[in-house]
Amino acid sequence: MFPSFFYRKDTTSGELRGVGIEIARALAERIGVALGCAEYPSPPQAVEALAAGACDVALLGIDPKRATAVDFSPPLLAADFSYLVPGDSAVRAVADADKPGMGIALVRHHAMDAALDGKLAHAGRVYADTPDDAFAMFRAGQADVLAGIRPGLLMYARLLPGTRVLPDRYGRNVIALALRKGAAGRLSYMTEFVQQARADGTVERAIVSAGLRGVEVANA
Repeated sequence: MFPSFFYRKDTTSGELRGVGIEIARALAERIGVALGCAEYPSPPQAVEALAAGACDVALLGIDPKRATAVDFSPPLLAADFSYLVPGDSAVRAVADADKPGMGIALVRHHAMDAALDGKLAHAGRVYADTPDDAFAMFRAGQADVLAGIRPGLLMYARLLPGTRVLPDRYGRNVIALALRKGAAGRLSYMTEFVQQARADGTVERAIVSAGLRGVEVANA
């Protein structure tokens, strides 16, 4: 796991909860093993852990660059990339934010960053290491706009009343199970698991249990 809308840690008990944890538990139960969750600071470090055999599977956005290092199952979840802005901002749509002097806070080396490639001619990117760090920069006025995945942005909007999430999107994050490259038998098993989890309601129940908005079961 890495910081994302996939999970949150209970500040008192340290328990991990969220849609990613629910899906991981369902997978572990199907295999018949205990679930162990390893936390990494960022998606690239999760990819490195997979390649090194330090973990077995990760939830990752499907990205052509990542596909050179890991193999992906069919998609599990999907959500839009959009912006969070102050309530009085003149930015009403994604295109409105691409102006000189506009700063967009986002996470470096995340799919939210790659999805902006080729779409900004004037605005600048203001990088953070985690989604919470990017939100803190936006909250402190160090950026004009917060980029991210819609369920995460909706959560931050609740934490900062008076802000709003734009209705349109600048990209789409399609999320799957990622495995180390070349493990054909394991990939076949994970493919079957994903197909069954989508069909039998496991993924939908995980979304509902986590109380997420702005994310849905991915199409096949």
